[in-house]
Amino acid sequence: MEVLKDLEFNIQENMEDELVQQALMKGIDLREYSKEIEDQLNDIEQASISDYLKESSNIASLHGQIVSCDSVLERMESMLEGFQLHLGNISSEIHALQQQSMQMNIKLKNRQAVRGELSQYIDELIVSEAMINHILETKVTEREFLEQLHELNQKINFVKEQSFKDSRSVHDVHGVIDKLKFKAVAKIREFCLTKINLFKKPLANYQITQNALLKFKFYFEFIACQAPQVAREVRDEYIDTMAKVYISYFKAYATKLMKLQVERVAGKEDLLGVDDTNRSKGFFSKPSVKQKSSTFTLGHRGDVLTAHLESPAVVPHTASKDDRKFSYEQLFRSIQFTLLDNACREYLFLSDFFMLSGAAAAEMFNAILGKTLDILLKEIDCHVKETYDAISLFICVQLVNKYQLMASERRVPALMKYFDAVLGLLQPRFEFVFFQHIHSVQTCDTQKLGQVDLQPHFISRRYAELCAAIIALNEQSENDQAVRLLSQLELEMQTWLLKMAAEFSHRKDQLVFLINNYDMILSVVAEHTSSESHHMDTFKSLLTSRTEEYVEEVLAPYFGGIMAFVKEAENRLEQDRAGDYAKHEQKISQLIRGFNADWKKAIDSINADIMRSFTNFKSGTQILQTALTQLIQFYHRLQKVMSQPPFRNWPIKNDLINIHNIMVEVKKHKFTF
Repeated sequence: MEVLKDLEFNIQENMEDELVQQALMKGIDLREYSKEIEDQLNDIEQASISDYLKESSNIASLHGQIVSCDSVLERMESMLEGFQLHLGNISSEIHALQQQSMQMNIKLKNRQAVRGELSQYIDELIVSEAMINHILETKVTEREFLEQLHELNQKINFVKEQSFKDSRSVHDVHGVIDKLKFKAVAKIREFCLTKINLFKKPLANYQITQNALLKFKFYFEFIACQAPQVAREVRDEYIDTMAKVYISYFKAYATKLMKLQVERVAGKEDLLGVDDTNRSKGFFSKPSVKQKSSTFTLGHRGDVLTAHLESPAVVPHTASKDDRKFSYEQLFRSIQFTLLDNACREYLFLSDFFMLSGAAAAEMFNAILGKTLDILLKEIDCHVKETYDAISLFICVQLVNKYQLMASERRVPALMKYFDAVLGLLQPRFEFVFFQHIHSVQTCDTQKLGQVDLQPHFISRRYAELCAAIIALNEQSENDQAVRLLSQLELEMQTWLLKMAAEFSHRKDQLVFLINNYDMILSVVAEHTSSESHHMDTFKSLLTSRTEEYVEEVLAPYFGGIMAFVKEAENRLEQDRAGDYAKHEQKISQLIRGFNADWKKAIDSINADIMRSFTNFKSGTQILQTALTQLIQFYHRLQKVMSQPPFRNWPIKNDLINIHNIMVEVKKHKFTF
């Protein structure tokens, strides 16, 4: 079966042949076609044989050449096999050499590492001739000495480190290095003590010496590490010397400055409520002439907080030669600014030269300046116990706050405790003096103040100047206690002004007195403070209410009847009871005729009255305009009332003056003040 399948497959394959398919398509007999093909093949075979016979010699020659090439190729094969064997030997040799190279490279690296470590070790141990000569012979101020000292310090530390490792090689140089160290320490000690002794010279500028020491601050670092006892000796000598220098300087400076203070210092007689106008003047009594910088006036005293905050300190002998005098706050500023400047520089020097920080720096700073600060605190305490100048005390408080901030910006915390102590003296005294001002107003006997007129009282003037000064100073740095004290004093002044106003029998005089004082207080405070200040809002409200009441009072004698009629008529018109006025027509007509006859004279009289009563022209103008405006408003209301029944049928309605005539007359008085 398999044979049949193969036969069938071959037949099918032959049928797909192109030549067979062409023969079938032409209708040729396959047997004849096969025989024809076979004959063609035989012809071709015979032709090929004849061709081979013709080329037999060439074929034989080709055969010889092939045999010859074959032998050549055999020799080449043997040669290549020899080359292959030789190359295999070379590869093994190269591999062996590579292994040897890697081993040699590792050995080289190890030797180089050992050589580097050993060279560094030897360099650290070797003491050069140049080092010995510079340490022994060169001055400490020379750069070469400083360079060799750095190198010596490294060698000392290296020898110490190797000694802990029991290295025997360090014993060879240990003695030489110790001798050089002792010599360097001795020279540095002598140098530092010599420089410190320069501080003791009179009029010496110790800042120059400090700057010179800072150039060689490594010297102290060296002895601090290599000779702690010598470093302690140098530090103690510096502390002792500088403590004496600062005590002597600031004690003398403060003493000389205090001699430049103005002779008159505010005392108990300079409180708000104390009357010094009638003080007895005996033969031995001192005149009560006040200095220009009054106890109650700020003036230019506040400049120490702004323009002169960091001005150069006062030079006593120069000021004395020019016969100049200063207020206490100016002298206080000079001392505190000088202290701040010197203390900040000293603290930074200690931190830099002695390598201190935090508590250690503060401790050494206090050891040097502690006694000086105590002396200054005692001087401040002696002054504040005697003074009653609240403005001066408050300026000093603000100065301390500003200098405290400057010390913080300069990163010198060591002064904070001192400034807190100064504030502990100034702030309570300021509050005490201010309470004394308040108490003096509370206990002020109005009967002992003599004749009182309508003009602003001198106590009100004092109060205005004092408040303006405190408010202006407080705008720079808010002090909550000062604000509370001002509020208390304000209440007492309001009460006192009411007591003083009660001395007048007529209400209009009382109002004039109050308005004059309120206006003066507000004007003074506004002149010295910013427009955003709200400390005087109560006085503004009082001034407005008293002005409105005064306007009613000043209009009443001339137009009181008309004003009362208008108010009453408006109420009755609202209640629909205007008919009740029919029987009062004659009386109301007389009021209107009287107004028509006298209104111009009345305006002139009101104008003259206000001119006499008020000292502030601007305020007087405003009050006059308010009064005349209110008059016009009442007259307008009168016309409106007279246009309502039953008034509109009255003959007197036709006699009403045109309101424009009144307005023209009012405008004549607009620029009176």
